[in-house]
Amino acid sequence: MTSHASGSPLLFDPVPQEPDFAFEEALYKKGHNAVAGVDEAGRGPLAGPVVAAAIVLDPSVEIAGLADSKALTARRRDILFDAIMADARAVSVASVCADSIDASDIRKASLAAMRACVTGLLPRADAALFDGRDVPPGLPPEFAAQSLIKGDARCLSVAAASIVAKVSRDRMLVNLCTAHPGYGLSGHKGYGSAGHRAAIERLGGVARLHRFTFRPLSGL
Repeated sequence: MTSHASGSPLLFDPVPQEPDFAFEEALYKKGHNAVAGVDEAGRGPLAGPVVAAAIVLDPSVEIAGLADSKALTARRRDILFDAIMADARAVSVASVCADSIDASDIRKASLAAMRACVTGLLPRADAALFDGRDVPPGLPPEFAAQSLIKGDARCLSVAAASIVAKVSRDRMLVNLCTAHPGYGLSGHKGYGSAGHRAAIERLGGVARLHRFTFRPLSGL
């Protein structure tokens, strides 16, 4: 996979116009065999799990159009999701439920989901690039891990992970909508839309679905 960056990649370089493979290439040049990109979806919603994905792209296979999932339409994310699942060397998805988020906090839950998905990769990765400022605790000591601010906009593997995490979570919320009608989960995907807040006010929250440490649910 050809890199669009020149020179040695730095964690705090300016964000490029589109993600590239420079960060992964730097780790492969250091002798690593499988470099994963890791990202999560669902930190902010009032309902549903936080979902993380870890992706090891095949350096010899280009998946055109990879980008931060937030910059893509739902249709484009679905198309790229299928391409990633077909062409990536390894994919792993993990989630942490609303009850566990309430029992700790969303930051810890997000890091737990990230750790679970990257350690669950088969074949295993020996290095990973994590979107954001944090590296999850509890990774194997020999594992090379880097945090990458705005990684979903800078790094192809992290962009791929952002797409898989987002699409996986959205599909979970569509299924939860069938089990819990009245909240419109298939539309807002658990986020705090006006309609969702009105439904909570009218119907209350649902155990194991809603995050009761999040406002306005914390006042119920």
